[in-house]
Amino acid sequence: MSLVNRHTNIYHSLTERKKQQKKSFAVLIDPDKVNDSNMEELIELSISSHVDYFFVGGSLVISDYLDQCISVIKQKCSIPVVLFPGSPSQISKKADALLYLSLISGRNPELLIGQHVISAPLVKQSGLEVMPTGYMVIDGGAPTTVSYISNANPLPSNKNEIAVCTAMAGEMLGMKLIYMDAGSGAKMPINESMIQKVSSSINVPLIVGGGITTPEKAYINCKAGADVIVVGNAIEKDPSLIKDIAAAIHSTNLVTLQ
Repeated sequence: MSLVNRHTNIYHSLTERKKQQKKSFAVLIDPDKVNDSNMEELIELSISSHVDYFFVGGSLVISDYLDQCISVIKQKCSIPVVLFPGSPSQISKKADALLYLSLISGRNPELLIGQHVISAPLVKQSGLEVMPTGYMVIDGGAPTTVSYISNANPLPSNKNEIAVCTAMAGEMLGMKLIYMDAGSGAKMPINESMIQKVSSSINVPLIVGGGITTPEKAYINCKAGADVIVVGNAIEKDPSLIKDIAAAIHSTNLVTLQ
């Protein structure tokens, strides 16, 4: 596959999978928390479990391992790598695509448009497939790095109507993806009723992450309407969860086909 084709296929694959009601599993890798040796185990487990995407990034990323992390993935497998950046500096030409995040759940202008203005030339030059993403932080019952860094309050976990209207506004403003995130290490994952109501109110793919620690929760979120399930923190603690969570997510595809 040529580099040009590879860089224009990620969003198409996401929308096609949504049309076919196929759910996807993205393993989130924070470059600050991995190295060459434990990356190998993660990649091997992901290959054998048929993981659909790697999301790479973090709220801070204080190490210089981002490029190397992606290189290791690329050397070992063909699973697409999507950047999930916490700042404009987290750009790597080695990835396949970029979630161009606009924090639509907050009111911090820097994360709605300010940092995008700064990063636009670098992003344009990178040649990455850019996927405008409406990023919604939902209260997960614990302070998170993203809430602190963004200086923005998360959406209340019990206010489904606010989440629905926010997601609808994001889509109508041109966002190609909506990403609902309870944050790394959330005590409470996003509830199924919010996922269901948001999913039924938008047409673009819905990504859900934060606080998903069991295969059962991943399965329930898929049934509620999530198109992509993202798990990072739980896998950092127990990489073997990749297999069980992947099986749970992909089992919903078999149910759909019956």
